[in-house]
Amino acid sequence: MRIEARRGVDEEMDDGVDPLVMGVRDRWEDQGLHGDPWPFLAICSVGRLNQLLKKALDLELKRLDLSRTGYFLLTTLALTVHGRARLSTLGRILMMHPTTVKLTVDQLEAAGLAGRTRHPRDRRATLVEITDAGRARANEVSLALESPGGALAAFGGMHRELFEALQPARLAAGDVELLNPAGERGRRLHDG
Repeated sequence: MRIEARRGVDEEMDDGVDPLVMGVRDRWEDQGLHGDPWPFLAICSVGRLNQLLKKALDLELKRLDLSRTGYFLLTTLALTVHGRARLSTLGRILMMHPTTVKLTVDQLEAAGLAGRTRHPRDRRATLVEITDAGRARANEVSLALESPGGALAAFGGMHRELFEALQPARLAAGDVELLNPAGERGRRLHDG
């Protein structure tokens, strides 16, 4: 019985029908739920996609001996004008708790991928700076994520389309593009 049911699911998927979506849509009103199912489906869809992306990303990162937060931090540093930023700026951009940023920087520093320096104009501030090895590792991850044989290969090069589809919703929800606060094309983060 289970095998037949599974075979039916596979056949529906081959026809381009998502059984999860069809099940929710078909049962929504029958189960006495009010309103449209679309908010629920949107949240579930984004959540499931998030889990799938994180799983694929973590597979690539494990192979390259880097954590997810380490990758985000290194890539953010690589995007800055001088390859460095304040801990507080990194926390704001990455939406991470300051303790998480500090612990991640500690790990990256121990691995020789980042370092700390004094801020040239603010003696109270410490800057985190990407090293050449850190930039090389960030590049290695970026290339691995585009690889046809990599963990994200299932997305078949849809990365840009996925970003462009999600961006309006993300911005409508109040997210801000800190790397380009004035909306100027080509402007990069400058923090040190």
